[in-house]
Amino acid sequence: MTISDPGTAQRLFRPTVLDLGDAVLRPWGPGLDVAGGIVPALLAAAADPAVARWNPLSATGPVDPQAYLERCEAGWADGSAASFAVIDAAEGSLCGNAYLGWSNRDDGVAMVGYWLLAAARGRGLATRATTAVTRWAVEHAGARRIELYHAVGNEASCRVAERAAFPYEGTLRASYTYGGGVYTDEHLHARLASDPFTD
Repeated sequence: MTISDPGTAQRLFRPTVLDLGDAVLRPWGPGLDVAGGIVPALLAAAADPAVARWNPLSATGPVDPQAYLERCEAGWADGSAASFAVIDAAEGSLCGNAYLGWSNRDDGVAMVGYWLLAAARGRGLATRATTAVTRWAVEHAGARRIELYHAVGNEASCRVAERAAFPYEGTLRASYTYGGGVYTDEHLHARLASDPFTD
């Protein structure tokens, strides 16, 4: 199938809200309202062992919530990155994060990532959030190809990739450091704009 190029000018991530029913994806930023407060929620996320191992909120030391929020807001402002807080629709509490960033904006290639707090795991939320932001990137930002990387040892993330219909494309050797300074092999999964969504 041939995919037409919408042009770089349309490849911008613009703030939006995505409703998953039991959870809502809202743009990260200083004005985000989260039950219990945004700073305590971010500090709790940074302290979560799985988040710290696979998706550290800061690679340079203790997380600075204000700097994190400002970085997210800057990505939204220039259309280069879309950072969504995944919030429980009923309680307003933070469940996790779903992220998109341009790897090669000119060529329409984006990368997707995610993390969930322990209390939100096990209900398919990472898969649904990944699918939602991927569909949004294709339909509203002109993404042509969306890539998903995870450490080979992160089996939970591999299952999310498979359930979100990101086919496995190969192993990248010693490609990334996950907070420990040691380069780790990663699996690459990806889907194209032309791949059908199954939900």
